[in-house]
Amino acid sequence: EVQLVESGGGLVQAGGSLRLSCKASGLTFEHYAIGWFRQAPGKEREGVSCISGDDGSINYADSVKGRFTISSDNAKNTMYPQMNSLKLEDTAVYYCAAGPMCTIMGYWGKGTQVTVSS
Repeated sequence: EVQLVESGGGLVQAGGSLRLSCKASGLTFEHYAIGWFRQAPGKEREGVSCISGDDGSINYADSVKGRFTISSDNAKNTMYPQMNSLKLEDTAVYYCAAGPMCTIMGYWGKGTQVTVSS
C-alpha cells in the first residue's frame, strides 16, 4: 500500500519560514514524480512544485519562485519543501503527491495545514 505522509505545517508570521516534509512508503521515491500542491479556502487546488521522476528536474509555480525550494532524500523516501518569505496568500493545506509524471498524480497524502499570519 502506498502512503504519503506530510508533516511540518503550522502557524507562522508573514516573512517567516517553514520546512515541510513528505515521507513515502510503498513506492520507490526516485522512480516517481513527486509534487506539492496546495488548496486555500474557497479556491481550487494548485500545483506548487514538482520533481520529475525522469531527470530530477524541478519546477515551481510562479507564485513561489525564489521563495520555495524542494529537496529530496531518496534513501529516506522523503521530500522537503523549504518555504521562505511566507506571505498571507500562502495559507493553505499543502499536499504531497506521487505519480508517473508531474501532470499525472495517482497517490495523495492527507495534507498539512500552513497558516501565515500578519
